[in-house]
Amino acid sequence: MPELPEVEVVKRSLAKKIQNLIIKKVKINDDKLRFRVNKKKILKLEGLRLKGIERRSKFLIFFFDESYLMLVHLGMTGKFFFVNKSKKIHKTSFYYNIDKKKDRKHDHIIFFLEKKQKLIYNDVRKFGFIKIIKLDDFKSNIHLKYLGPEPLKKNYNFKYFKKYIKGKKRPVKNLLMDQKFVSGLGNIYVNEVLYLSGVKPMRKVKNLKNTEIKKIILFTKKILRDAIKFGGSSIKDFSTIYGKKGTFQQHFRVYGKKGEKCSNTDCNKSIIKINISNRGTFYCSRCQK
Repeated sequence: MPELPEVEVVKRSLAKKIQNLIIKKVKINDDKLRFRVNKKKILKLEGLRLKGIERRSKFLIFFFDESYLMLVHLGMTGKFFFVNKSKKIHKTSFYYNIDKKKDRKHDHIIFFLEKKQKLIYNDVRKFGFIKIIKLDDFKSNIHLKYLGPEPLKKNYNFKYFKKYIKGKKRPVKNLLMDQKFVSGLGNIYVNEVLYLSGVKPMRKVKNLKNTEIKKIILFTKKILRDAIKFGGSSIKDFSTIYGKKGTFQQHFRVYGKKGEKCSNTDCNKSIIKINISNRGTFYCSRCQK
């Protein structure tokens, strides 16, 4: 599943190509995504101009004229293809190499843009979704209203962290994965953050030292910024709209490194893999306490 850096890269890629363009026509090939696409509402986008694209947590939010918003979650395999006026397909998201024959049956929604261009929503497993909402309903939307602060914002800080964990006994990994606590983090980056912070993922949050909390916040921001800079993580095949693949996976210290030697030069331990809440969890027993 794409996490904050990958969704941010998709947002920036799309914004450069389709912002300020008018939706000429919407074609629905298959409305059966995680939530059924409301045909009546999505057709209201026809004739409207895309004013901008934002990201909130792992969601993409497309802002249109007349106060219409399109809320998109990519799920496990959701992705956008951009087709230029020369009919060349550009990839903006996860997993497979472009294969027109195989991809076509998973092209669920096609947005025909001005200048003879297209935006295609493709989703093999159909765990993603697209919803059309009005600006007045934005803050109260069920998918958005309970989200915690963005980890790169100033309000994700020591004071907030310390207050939130008071009286809680959860493992620190579960806390960081909780979108109500902090939005956008997923399994990949939480593993990396905890490794650099020197904190075992199963540690109870009530036992965290102040110095450890500060390290978690510091490395959360650093890793996310680095991941965005490197274009995200290509666990299978991630690339931007220009075809550039994400390379942050080359900088992983623990994720997917089961049995490999710890990257710290003064450590002779191997990376361990366990499951926490049914998620693969990687850590070093010596470097993380």
